[in-house]
Amino acid sequence: MIITTTPSIEGKQITDYLGVVFGEVISGVDFVKDFAAGLSNFFGGRSGTYEEELIRAREQAMQEMTQRAYQMGADAVVGVDIDYEVLGTKITNKITRKGLLQN
Repeated sequence: MIITTTPSIEGKQITDYLGVVFGEVISGVDFVKDFAAGLSNFFGGRSGTYEEELIRAREQAMQEMTQRAYQMGADAVVGVDIDYEVLGTKITNKITRKGLLQN
């Protein structure tokens, strides 16, 4: 399945729009990971803990979106957008991938 952020795919013709598809993941970090990330924040540098969690959640959202697209009979997903949001006061991330289905 082709998945792209562009509104079209070069060399391909969109014959049918099947709707909008989403892949959503809400992830959080536990106290130990949050503490370790806080140390990186205090001393400077990148937080590998948070980066790993974001990568994992982004991949899960992509898999979920792709699976839903297959279930709807899509050959590709165009116009994919990804949003990151912080929910609440703790480090909880909501990652949403969305795109238009094409056939």
